[in-house]
Amino acid sequence: CLWCYTNNTCIDYPVRSIFPPSSLCSLSNARWGVCWINFEALIIAMAVVAGLIVVSITVCCCYCCYCRRRSRSRLEEEEEQLARKREERRLQSLQR
Repeated sequence: CLWCYTNNTCIDYPVRSIFPPSSLCSLSNARWGVCWINFEALIIAMAVVAGLIVVSITVCCCYCCYCRRRSRSRLEEEEEQLARKREERRLQSLQR
């Protein structure tokens, strides 16, 4: 049901279109389902939630990529230190 405040009628929701056409009822005067859900506010709220989801996914992906690079560089540094220590031990054993 699409409730229109301009003429106080309940119209069957036009299923073929996502947004009700302005010929039926203007978006600011349209209410969806129950009479207290403003269609315009519903669209804005859904856009904000979708935007937050996209931003959070992007931030998580960037953070994970950064952490992976950082952990790889740490592992490489540790491997280099171990290789240096092995080489030092080998040289010390050869000197004895």
